Amino acid sequence: MTTNEPDGRQQDQIKLALERLLKGDPYLEPYQDIIYRRLKKIAQTRQRLTRGHTSLADFASGHEYFGLHFDVDHWVFREWAPNASAMFLIGDMSGWREKEDFALKPGPEGVWEIHLDPEQLQHTALFRLLVHWPGGQGDRIPAYARRVVQDPQSLIFNAQVWRPESPYQWQCTNFKRTFDAPLIYEVHIGMAQEEGKIGSYSEFSEHILPRVAASGYNTLQIMAIPEHPYYGSFGYQVSSFFAASSRFGTPDDLKALIDAAHASGLAVIMDLIHSHAVSNEVEGLSRFDGTPYQYFHEGSRGHHELWDSRCFDYGKYQVLHFLLSNCRFWLDEYQLDGFRFDGITSMLYLHHGLSKAFTSYDDYFNDQVDDDALVYLGLANEVIHAVRPAAISIAEDVSGMPGLAVAADSGGYGFDFRFAMGVPDLWIKLIKEVPDENWPIGHLWYELTNRRKDEKTISYAESHDQALVGDQSIIFRLIGPDMYDHMQVDSMNLRVDRGLALQKMIRLITLTTAGNGYLNFMGNEFGHPEWIDFPREGNNWSYHYARRQWHLVDDSNLKYQFLARFDRDMVNMATSHHLLDSDNLRLLYEYGDNKIIVFQRADLLFAFNFHPQHSYPDYRIEAPPGSYRMLFSSDDPQYGGHGRLEIGQEHLTLPQKGAPATTQFLNLYLPSRTGIALQHFT
Repeated sequence: MTTNEPDGRQQDQIKLALERLLKGDPYLEPYQDIIYRRLKKIAQTRQRLTRGHTSLADFASGHEYFGLHFDVDHWVFREWAPNASAMFLIGDMSGWREKEDFALKPGPEGVWEIHLDPEQLQHTALFRLLVHWPGGQGDRIPAYARRVVQDPQSLIFNAQVWRPESPYQWQCTNFKRTFDAPLIYEVHIGMAQEEGKIGSYSEFSEHILPRVAASGYNTLQIMAIPEHPYYGSFGYQVSSFFAASSRFGTPDDLKALIDAAHASGLAVIMDLIHSHAVSNEVEGLSRFDGTPYQYFHEGSRGHHELWDSRCFDYGKYQVLHFLLSNCRFWLDEYQLDGFRFDGITSMLYLHHGLSKAFTSYDDYFNDQVDDDALVYLGLANEVIHAVRPAAISIAEDVSGMPGLAVAADSGGYGFDFRFAMGVPDLWIKLIKEVPDENWPIGHLWYELTNRRKDEKTISYAESHDQALVGDQSIIFRLIGPDMYDHMQVDSMNLRVDRGLALQKMIRLITLTTAGNGYLNFMGNEFGHPEWIDFPREGNNWSYHYARRQWHLVDDSNLKYQFLARFDRDMVNMATSHHLLDSDNLRLLYEYGDNKIIVFQRADLLFAFNFHPQHSYPDYRIEAPPGSYRMLFSSDDPQYGGHGRLEIGQEHLTLPQKGAPATTQFLNLYLPSRTGIALQHFT
């Protein structure tokens, strides 16, 4: 038995977890040997990492050792750079010159260290590393830097000492997530403001957060927080994993935002990008100590060709220490409530999922899967939930890898949720390629509800991905340029009328059929009319499309208010009826020719008529016996509809002659392009 071999008790636990996984999905049985090997590797890796530590969460504390810290009466700085031959702190304190007073001393396992007197480093002082290696040298930002700023003139990034005299005092210290189903409002701090500029944490707290709190959503998902050199990367080319982006403000400003969100009842999660890192050398981790393989794979495997970024080596002890510590850091330092793990498909496969159609279970259990990445994800979720048991972890995976959102003790990798990424693709495909009258209703239901029974999912009609330049939001695909001329309340336009009706129906059926959560990107709830395009050379560095036009929804003369009101009431309906906490989603009726679909969930019955022209009076639907009260209608005038239905109207089920007493029917008026919700009373 090797030193990392699981003991008998651990092996029994692995076997039991595997049995539970196979019970949930018998189709995995042919692959049980591979699954067992992966689960065993997680246990082996945990054992290897925790030697000398009380727990994996205890191990994930590299941020408390590496980087810059004030220790009682002096500064201490440490950096891991095994190929370095010499290392110096340079900055304001050294006149940006290499000085022996600021030379780090080498220690065991490639760790360099220096101790400095208190007066040698002042709050807000700028610094970076000068690293020497055999055959060369280079300036580097410390890997564990907690504050990185860019000079507005030279555009050079430097680490910054951040030790204010009065550390931030948390106000909402007892926040606890009180809901199971996350209703997520996805935001980007910089582009959240109306003004053509980079918005700040403080501006978001003052102007945007109240909008989110009033919208009914219970979770704020913040993009682009870890520092990234290129603003237009949307935050997905990270350079400094422990530094909150300074272009939006100070660390205290971000803490104040999260504090205010908690006080408003909102959980806050962050996009975590551990699937790759920026290729930049001065600002990032690439060739940090002169080697291409310090944090990343060597050769072609260490480079993501499509993203032009570096790929982590998840089998390396020091990389696991770095990434697991990064998970803990954001939970501890910023009191976050969880993460959305970006780009997991790229992590899981050596081919990164590029041009790959996942059509068989064989695709998940072959030599193209990076088992080290799976191990890391399992361990990351263990750390997250050990540090903050109520935390939310979400996997962004397009491949459908089984077990991602299954608990570890049931043979999975511990994510709480996974995104239903096929749903937005479905809507875009239908809108682009299929006329309304030909939408396949049966296929629509299948795709909206096609998910693994043992894994919780979060659905969405569109996220930031569907609104980036080169693509279009749903509302703009539906209406097009008429949005610029015919969104006045008193303007009659058939294209606008169709677009508003379908926008509401698409979002309503996506939410009400969602597995266990729902997501919306900021502004989409009111039909923000334009795509997202960050300042770049191709648009003359304009911020015109890197902002949100809130004045549109605030203008009582425009129809955007109708969509916003609809979205708010839709979300509040889902919350008040615990819709996404209910697993009794049941199809009652579907008829493709008439474009009708009816289903039940919780105590609500939903009926949709997607037909562009035909309205149906007295449409008969088999339904559980009882009375039904009209609760919600997308056709309500307050939502920009035509008012063809009466809210509050009651309907009674009626027996059919010759049918069993338990078989009864509802007669409903189903107007064209309308979705309704009725509350069931027995």
